[in-house]
Amino acid sequence: MACEVLWMKKYVIAIGVVCSFTGLASATETGLASFYHYSRSNGLVAAHRTLPFGSKVRVTNLDNGLTAVVTIMDRGPFVRGRIIDVSAPAAVALGFRQAGLAHVRVEQL
Repeated sequence: MACEVLWMKKYVIAIGVVCSFTGLASATETGLASFYHYSRSNGLVAAHRTLPFGSKVRVTNLDNGLTAVVTIMDRGPFVRGRIIDVSAPAAVALGFRQAGLAHVRVEQL
């Protein structure tokens, strides 16, 4: 009986470690961002494939160091190789409105 309890404790600890590493890995992404026209808001909003609606993320433009906190309000992007679509005002705040694309880091807050 004591052996079974000890085995269960090790199993639970191992699951906890794996889950904590997985959570840390998914909290930050690096990749390409684009902008789109979100008709329901003029604010700093974005589209992401998997993050829950209403969640806040910090987007950092890796080319110029500018950051903006945006709210996930939509699903996308639907173009291969892109990790987030930000609204036009967010693209202005991040300094890539003219370029259309930027290398960014996305951190869930």
